[in-house]
Amino acid sequence: MPLALSAAKQLGAEVYDIEYKKEGKDYYLRIFIDKDGGVGINDCENYSRLISPMLDNEDPIKDNYILEVSSPGMFRKLNTQKHFEKYTGSRVEVKLYKSENGKKSVTGTLKGYANGTVTVLTDDAGEKEIEKEKYMYVRLYPDIF
Repeated sequence: MPLALSAAKQLGAEVYDIEYKKEGKDYYLRIFIDKDGGVGINDCENYSRLISPMLDNEDPIKDNYILEVSSPGMFRKLNTQKHFEKYTGSRVEVKLYKSENGKKSVTGTLKGYANGTVTVLTDDAGEKEIEKEKYMYVRLYPDIF
């Protein structure tokens, strides 16, 4: 969405991800922004105030929706090749569709990503390749606990 990118650039930020989905009877447009040093509540507020009139003027979405602007957070999902490249070497959790060996997720160090297949040096089973069909998402999983 060019509007989202333009607004982020004006504030020295980048669009990390955009999500548009229906939850219950309401539609939500969620724009996740990021920048070096992280994003705070004031950044989200400033971005929302900038993008909201732009969206109203251009009206790219015909449904009524609720706009939410947020940081992707410390447990951010990795969705694009750029995300996977940036966070190679970081601790991740891979959430599986089906349980494997009694576990619904795999945690470890992200080693690589290609064509939807994620490679993780797991905490307990060595290096593991997991194809896109087998996982719901990959997210950062900082060791803070």
